[in-house]
Amino acid sequence: QVQLVESGGGLVQPGGSLRLSCAATGSISTISLMAWYRQAPGKQRELVATITRNGITNYAASVKGRSTISRDNAKNTVYLQMNSLKPEDTAVYYCNARRFGFSTTDFWGQGTQVTVSS
Repeated sequence: QVQLVESGGGLVQPGGSLRLSCAATGSISTISLMAWYRQAPGKQRELVATITRNGITNYAASVKGRSTISRDNAKNTVYLQMNSLKPEDTAVYYCNARRFGFSTTDFWGQGTQVTVSS
């Protein structure tokens, strides 16, 4: 099992920045891919960014150029730095860990609220 705990959300003005953190515990060595997702009220959960064990990253078009996903393997922590935040970035942000194998297993954190408003 893998446990994920997010932190760093909050209220920020448009144009501001936030850094989200996701601390992972448990069977970390079995995890191949870490990601951030978000879900706005009334909308489906959507992928924001991914990072592989080797540090290869990928971003949704909506955040590309404004966000950076990174990981500190020594701390078993993944980060999402978000800049130039817009009201449409308002959502609950979830950390995800994916294990590939005979079957794919997803682990989720509890989510952290990000609100972009003046």
